Amino acid sequence: MKTGLKKSQKITEILFDEASQWITVNTYNTDLKRRLSSYAEKHPDLCRQTDDTEDGGLSFEIVKGRFCFRLTEPYSDKRRAAASEYAKKQNNPLRNRKV
Repeated sequence: MKTGLKKSQKITEILFDEASQWITVNTYNTDLKRRLSSYAEKHPDLCRQTDDTEDGGLSFEIVKGRFCFRLTEPYSDKRRAAASEYAKKQNNPLRNRKV
């Protein structure tokens, strides 16, 4: 969808305080909007869409404990090499094709 906004203007905000049981998520991210919309349809008691900015952004409220951040450690050189070797051994026609 063409919104007229620059990519730098299409932000995702995640807002919460310690007193409320709800987290507010404002986003233009297509994948996140799709995932939150689907979750809201399946679990209306835990998540709901609260606003549509009509320029491509959506706002949701979701119960604390249902939304999480995942922080991942960077791969060590040893782990990266092992993952690379494992991937090379897999029978993936796109990865192993001769050009």
